[in-house]
Amino acid sequence: MTAEQQESRRRPTISDVATRAGVSKGAVSRTFNGGKGISPGTMARIRAAAAELNWTPSTAARAVGGGPANAVGMVLRRPTELLELDPFFPAFLSGAESALTAVGYAAVLRFVDDSHTERECYEQMVGERRVDGFLLTDLRHRDPRFEWLSRLGTRAVVAGSPGRTCPFPWVSTGGADQVRELTRHLIAQGHRNIAHVSGLPSLRHARSRRQLWEDTLVEAGLQPGPVVTGDFTTEGGAQATRELLDTSPRPTAIFYANDLMAIAGLSVLSENGVKVPEEMAVAGFDDISLASYVTPALTTVRCDYRRMGQIAAHTLLAQLRNEDVAPQITIGGELRLRRSTGA
Repeated sequence: MTAEQQESRRRPTISDVATRAGVSKGAVSRTFNGGKGISPGTMARIRAAAAELNWTPSTAARAVGGGPANAVGMVLRRPTELLELDPFFPAFLSGAESALTAVGYAAVLRFVDDSHTERECYEQMVGERRVDGFLLTDLRHRDPRFEWLSRLGTRAVVAGSPGRTCPFPWVSTGGADQVRELTRHLIAQGHRNIAHVSGLPSLRHARSRRQLWEDTLVEAGLQPGPVVTGDFTTEGGAQATRELLDTSPRPTAIFYANDLMAIAGLSVLSENGVKVPEEMAVAGFDDISLASYVTPALTTVRCDYRRMGQIAAHTLLAQLRNEDVAPQITIGGELRLRRSTGA
């Protein structure tokens, strides 16, 4: 291989860009870290040289030098099945990615199994300046991440309704009104024994949906029906439905905390000869694509998780630019009444 061929294969460096543009390496570095002290004409010449050489600045090098990492972190601690089937995360990530990539940012994902590893992961990502801030999902009761990230002095935006003690801005789908509306719909259909299949009790949104269901029944003068934990998985939803079929008196309606459990419940009811909605009304939450195609079509609450991700990412980016942001944004949900509740 000739020297020319070796040179053409060698990855270009900041020195090559500086030589091509006729400037110092410091000028190249400042150009790609805000351009402070560099004239527009010189920046244009440097960027043109970088483009000709197909050179891009190292994110890690910028971060070590005090520049932004141009990345946003997401640390996930949840069951494997929920990562595979959950409608929230792919839609939320898609929305966040669309906002981040538009300004040259990347999403850095980390998956952890326990709280100790989770905390270490946040500390490492901040300590090594791998990210400029975080998007927090899967809020937990008394979520320790608020304290961790506050102590680390990093920026964050929360997806969900964290309550008044949250130190970070948050974006919510606002499904509370729709859960109440759904429960009232079941009552209006004549149901007096309405059961609930809840999600993981440690997750804040699971506790919230259960509380909203219960409060609405009590306000109507009704005793809340039986509650079974289904952990948001299809297997959990199926097992919870079997348990409810064995209760006495048997409920006449079931509100599932997500559509995956509700669809699994429809299958169990069909296997046991229970007619929906004539003998059992069924409702879910999320409005996944299958919800309108199962038989009977599933009544559910629709939340725009993709838009939620976009707004959360835009809010975090605004924070990183030191702009004022709204402490709380609610985008709203929508009740979709279908045949599974007699609509």
